[in-house]
Amino acid sequence: MIIHKQSFLKFIKYLIPFAVLSGLVQYLIIEISLDVNIYYPTFITYIFLFFMTLLIYTVLLMIDKAFSDKTGFAFIGLGLVKMFFSIIFLLPVILNDSDNNHITLDIFSFFIPYFLFLLFETLFVVKLLRAK
Repeated sequence: MIIHKQSFLKFIKYLIPFAVLSGLVQYLIIEISLDVNIYYPTFITYIFLFFMTLLIYTVLLMIDKAFSDKTGFAFIGLGLVKMFFSIIFLLPVILNDSDNNHITLDIFSFFIPYFLFLLFETLFVVKLLRAK
C-alpha cells in the first residue's frame, strides 16, 4: 500500500507540471501565435487528457496491488478504453458541419498531446512493471 501511495504521489508530482507546461506551450503556439479558433480550447483538451491519464494510472495501481501479474494486460485494455473515450470526445469535431476549415488543426491539437500523455503514462507504467 505504501509503495503504491508513493508511486501515485510521484506520478502526480510529475504529471501536473508536465500537463501545465505542455498545455501552456500548445496554447501559446495555437491560440496566440497562429490566432486560430479551434473547436475545443487547449485547456479543455488538457483537462480531459489529464483526468484520463490520472484515472488510468490510479486504476493500474489498484490492479497491480490485487493482481500484479495482470498489470500489463490492464494497461493495454485501459489504453483501448482511453482511445474509445477520445473518439467520443472528438466526435463533435469530426461531425461539425460549420465553415471551420481547421479540422486538421483541431485533430492535431488533440492527438499531439494525446500521444505525449500516452508516452508519459507509459514511462510510469514501465517503471511500475519493472519494480516487481
